[in-house]
Amino acid sequence: MAEAMPDKATRGTQPPSLDEVRLRIDAIDADLLRLVAERAGLAHVVAAAKAAAGDAGRFGLRPAREALLLRRLLSGPRNGASPGLIVRIWRELIGDSLATQGPFHLSVWGGREAARAVEVARLRFGVAPSLRQVAKPEDALAGARNLGGVAVCALTADSAWWGRLLAEPKLKVFAALPCLAAWGPLSALAVAQVEVEPTGADNTFWVTDAPQGSAAIEDALSRDGVAATLLAEAGGLKLFMLSGFYQPDDQRLARAPGRLSGVIGAAPAPLDV
Repeated sequence: MAEAMPDKATRGTQPPSLDEVRLRIDAIDADLLRLVAERAGLAHVVAAAKAAAGDAGRFGLRPAREALLLRRLLSGPRNGASPGLIVRIWRELIGDSLATQGPFHLSVWGGREAARAVEVARLRFGVAPSLRQVAKPEDALAGARNLGGVAVCALTADSAWWGRLLAEPKLKVFAALPCLAAWGPLSALAVAQVEVEPTGADNTFWVTDAPQGSAAIEDALSRDGVAATLLAEAGGLKLFMLSGFYQPDDQRLARAPGRLSGVIGAAPAPLDV
């Protein structure tokens, strides 16, 4: 007996064929390419507008604006798109736009984990900026003093490079890498001559020379309403991450242990937390 052909109603519930899916993917790719090219072209318009406003000599990096943009995208409907996919795509778009607008270069010091430092730097800033690996954290910070320069330095037990920022207030920590918790634990900080602004979900980086143990310092801060976590300790200095955005002149930090201490920057919290 011949097998009955499915009726019209039955055919309507069947999934599309592989050829149909591929055609749809091709159409989406064409639309994506058109939109990406249009967005990339707008970077030249932005550069021209900045030049007309007298801001041509300023680095265009805006960490807070980027974080707010990504959080907005991640909070919207995205069906099968993972946070990692969204962040990777937009980090590339943002990095390419910055590189189009003016100088943009990375100096990376990774200590014994050089490959990991390069990986998190590219995840955060994309492939557009030039990248050079340096032998010392001081060399990375020197690169950040130049227009468009960003230093990416690993957090290690054998270097207190972050302590140098107490004497260089123009250089600020503005990003903690990687920017997604799913990509691994905090392993490096990014530093540049940029304005650090609150985003509503931030961590502040604070250095102290207090001789007490980290637990005692964390306890002293907590009694003043400050939640702190030790990140690194070297050269008689300790680096803490404080939950929230703190101004350098915050009186709670002025009362904290230590004679030499200060805020060295702040960064948005991981985007997927």
